[in-house]
Amino acid sequence: QVQLVESGGGLVQAGGSLRLSCTASESTFNLNAIGWYRQALGKQRELVAVFNSGGTINYADAVKGRFTVSRDNTKNTVALQMTSLKPEDTAVYYCYAARLYSDATKYYYWGQGTQVTVSS
Repeated sequence: QVQLVESGGGLVQAGGSLRLSCTASESTFNLNAIGWYRQALGKQRELVAVFNSGGTINYADAVKGRFTVSRDNTKNTVALQMTSLKPEDTAVYYCYAARLYSDATKYYYWGQGTQVTVSS
């Protein structure tokens, strides 16, 4: 089982920046996907930015050009640098990972979430 621990959320004014970090309990080399989702109050959880197998990155249209996801496989971490934050970015941000095991089963893992609040 993969454990994911996030840090770095908080309160920021519109136009500001925040950096989220997530540490995985095992090597990120073993993970088929790793990245970030978010869930605003009363809304469904949505993809923010995810590294997929093969190294491609999917960004939500709403964050393109403002958010940057990065990973450090030597430290088993993935980070989300958020700039030009908007009130509509307010949400709980979840670290996400997927792992395909040798028996062909695939599991999905989530961190506990970290609150990001952007004030106008």
